[in-house]
Amino acid sequence: MNPCVLPMNVAIIGTGSAAFAAAIRAAEEGAAVTVIEAGEIGGTCVNVGCVPSKIMIRAAQIAHLQSGHPFDGIDKHPATIDRAALVAQQQARVRELRHAKYESILETNPRIRLLRGFARFKDDHTLIVMQGDGTQQELRAERILIATGRSPMVPDTPGLKDTPYWISTDALVAEELPQHLIVHGGSVVALELAQAFRRLGSAVTLIARSGLLSKEDPAVGEGLKAVLEGEGMRILIHAEMKKVRFDGNLFQVDIGSETISGDRLLVATGRKPNTAGMELDKAGVKTDERGAVMVDDRMRTSVPHIYAAGDCTNAPQFVYVAAAAGTRAAINMTGGDAALDLSTVPAVVFTDPQAASVGLSAAQAARLGIDADSRTLSLDNVPRALANYDTRGFIKLVVEKGSGRLIGAQLLAAEGGEIIQTAALAIHNRMTVDELAGQLFPYLTMVEGLKLCAQTFTRDVKQLSCCAG
Repeated sequence: MNPCVLPMNVAIIGTGSAAFAAAIRAAEEGAAVTVIEAGEIGGTCVNVGCVPSKIMIRAAQIAHLQSGHPFDGIDKHPATIDRAALVAQQQARVRELRHAKYESILETNPRIRLLRGFARFKDDHTLIVMQGDGTQQELRAERILIATGRSPMVPDTPGLKDTPYWISTDALVAEELPQHLIVHGGSVVALELAQAFRRLGSAVTLIARSGLLSKEDPAVGEGLKAVLEGEGMRILIHAEMKKVRFDGNLFQVDIGSETISGDRLLVATGRKPNTAGMELDKAGVKTDERGAVMVDDRMRTSVPHIYAAGDCTNAPQFVYVAAAAGTRAAINMTGGDAALDLSTVPAVVFTDPQAASVGLSAAQAARLGIDADSRTLSLDNVPRALANYDTRGFIKLVVEKGSGRLIGAQLLAAEGGEIIQTAALAIHNRMTVDELAGQLFPYLTMVEGLKLCAQTFTRDVKQLSCCAG
């Protein structure tokens, strides 16, 4: 960089995955970066989302296997749970990763500085940062990135706000297990935490406004419902909380047809963009009806020098999408031209078995006017699943009829999150189902199920020997 030229000044609101990916890349490009944060450094994923939830889910799986594994000759016994010890270990790992991946970068990168406080727009180049001591600081920047994430959305159910209900953040650090946990929600967070608490020993009743994972292929939600009910969870679909009351000991949740009692209530009904109070209108930044910042494939907002990335935008709400968006925003803010390709975005729900998808479902293809075909392979046809004595679930592939090109995959399977990336690569590289069927897959692996499912378009896999090519 020419020492006579002042570095570009970039302000980034937020310190989560999108924000830090952008800050690091912008600093590498020579920018002077200020990141602004009103809460915990690191955002949702490391603090109250991906990291602690996956630790809890894994611990719950171990507890479940102690009493529910499928093998003869190994003693089965109920796990003894010390929830406080589990939380302490979990939060220690959270602190460790927060420091390693976020705080240490602020400490060691001289081009990135931290400004504490809540930022709002004064105009399209100026932010007013309200600091903890009540003072305000103005910050003027050539480029601004909005990366404020999302937070749990709580419905306006009568009586709910007057009760000590949980959101996911509370549930993850609760040091005592509920006797009976009521969960309101039917999507990712609700299902992951409901199963974890059930496996740790709580009775669980789940209330879903529609079906489970209603945006996915219906077979995924139906299959997962059967699994969870098989583990003793009560699931009420197409139900709604009409009224909530707390008597000091128990929640009374009225769903119309009955009243459900439980000592804890977890509300997990979606997330809202963290854009309230930022006065985006003063900068001319447009949002959708829910407050999400509208961006194009280069992370540009309606104002040319203001960008946005991550869950606060209209992009898919995944941490890996947020990080990729942050990097591309930084490239574009510093003079480059990088687009974010969202044509192939894999998604995983970390229940057990895991629900995963990428590309189009058969119904989505039909709505788009694509002449498609699909095949579903039950896991009792996958040798590794048989060897594991765990054949719960299926693999479904969707192809374009004329070309045979793979356009979608949906599955419910152990290690589904590992399997789906292979399908994503196949879709991204425009492979046909025949090409996928002809690939070499290691034996015994769960991902071999993709090959077997691909073969079902032309063959009866039940008539094939093991490792059949």
